[in-house]
Amino acid sequence: MDFELNEEQKLLRDTTREVLARAYDTEKRNKIVAEEPGWSKDVWKQLAEVGLLGLTFAEDDGGMDAGPVEIMAVMTEVGRRLAPEPILDAVLLPGGLISAVGSVDQRARVLPSVAEGSTLLAFAHNESGSRWPDIQVDTTASEDGGSWSLNGVKNPVQHGGSADVFVVSAALPGGGSGLFLVDGDATGLERKAYRTHDGQRAAQITLSDVAAEPLGDGSDATDAIVAAEVKAQAALCAEAVGAMEEALRLTTDYLKQRKQFGVPLAKFQALTFRAADMYVLLELARSMALYATMNLADDIVDRKVASRAKLQVSRSSRKIGQEAIQLHGGIGVTAEYPVGHYVSRLVAIEHTLGGADEHLRVLSR
Repeated sequence: MDFELNEEQKLLRDTTREVLARAYDTEKRNKIVAEEPGWSKDVWKQLAEVGLLGLTFAEDDGGMDAGPVEIMAVMTEVGRRLAPEPILDAVLLPGGLISAVGSVDQRARVLPSVAEGSTLLAFAHNESGSRWPDIQVDTTASEDGGSWSLNGVKNPVQHGGSADVFVVSAALPGGGSGLFLVDGDATGLERKAYRTHDGQRAAQITLSDVAAEPLGDGSDATDAIVAAEVKAQAALCAEAVGAMEEALRLTTDYLKQRKQFGVPLAKFQALTFRAADMYVLLELARSMALYATMNLADDIVDRKVASRAKLQVSRSSRKIGQEAIQLHGGIGVTAEYPVGHYVSRLVAIEHTLGGADEHLRVLSR
């Protein structure tokens, strides 16, 4: 099996790297995430222009019909640059559900504008009091004369504060969880946006008799939700690998430059051993992220495969983050220096769609 990117995939990776590297350094990123909406609309427009926002959509829906390997290449660069743009939360995850479940009309109505960057999506599935993988969907869907309405509270909804269209999960009258499209300005929908510790945005969405449109045929979409989560976990693993690569690079550069007792820290054998351990953990995480991606490329959508990958990535990211802070010392936790922001993002990724403990329980069942 060939694990190398082909020429087109390398071009996609390099284009993503160029756009994000040109847009962000530590100072620029800190300024962007401190203001609303927490990411750059100019960068979002550039991502749309080069086709990254429609990457996985069918060509008939305004996309490029790319696969999991292309997503991995893009998300690794997102992690490397610590880009705050919600590619996963506002495009890949909810857009993937519309692609998989939505009708031809729904796909044609929503996805082209998402690919163009003019429509933002959000997936409203999580509810307070429950954790992945045992999300208890208490939001209810009811039908009256062919019209559907939703009642409930969703929290956290990643980037829900700026979404134009929501993909909402709700308990169906006959059992199971259905998916519904809800306009962001629908009557009865209230949102309370807040900032997360890694500089991203989330929101609590309250639905009170909100008009909703069933996604697709309106049947139980539990399997589609699980499949979408598996794909999102692979994307998160790729993002984490990019962030870990940069955290390790920053750490090794610091050890070469910082002097103690008149010599660089890199001359101290104990510290170089710790940096070497970080490298080994990074390569373990990279291998498992690639394992998850290649399974998806072979049309194998398996929750346990995703859990194996996410477990190792979570373990690696936690240890690499801890070592990066320790080896930097006090400067590692200052807002002006980037390594602390990488660690914060890695912690957030670890706890998105299940942390190490949750995935270990999945694998032990």
